[in-house]
Amino acid sequence: MKLYGLTQCGTVQKARAWLDTGGHAYDFHDFKSQGVSREQLEVWLAQVPWERLCNRAGLTWRALPPERKEAVTGPEQAIELMLEKPSLIKRPVLEKDGQVELGFSEKRYAALFGV
Repeated sequence: MKLYGLTQCGTVQKARAWLDTGGHAYDFHDFKSQGVSREQLEVWLAQVPWERLCNRAGLTWRALPPERKEAVTGPEQAIELMLEKPSLIKRPVLEKDGQVELGFSEKRYAALFGV
């Protein structure tokens, strides 16, 4: 199992605390220090739409000039922008048993882990 995100992100910290408290082993991948690959984004986009993976409600998106936002009309443009600015990726991204879960909710994680 692997958890992707930013170490300093509050939502990622909540997810990590939930996993740690439950004794769930996982590898953590920090976008800031380790980046993200096109291939990884494509794997996630095979399961979730680009509109969910690219966080258009966050600070990074809001700070973009309008023309940059308007240029993102599909998965290819979203990939290019997320490669340039990994903080646009909805966090955390949890890979478990071939499934991708975006964001953190205790209720969703409890269901995912059967607790």
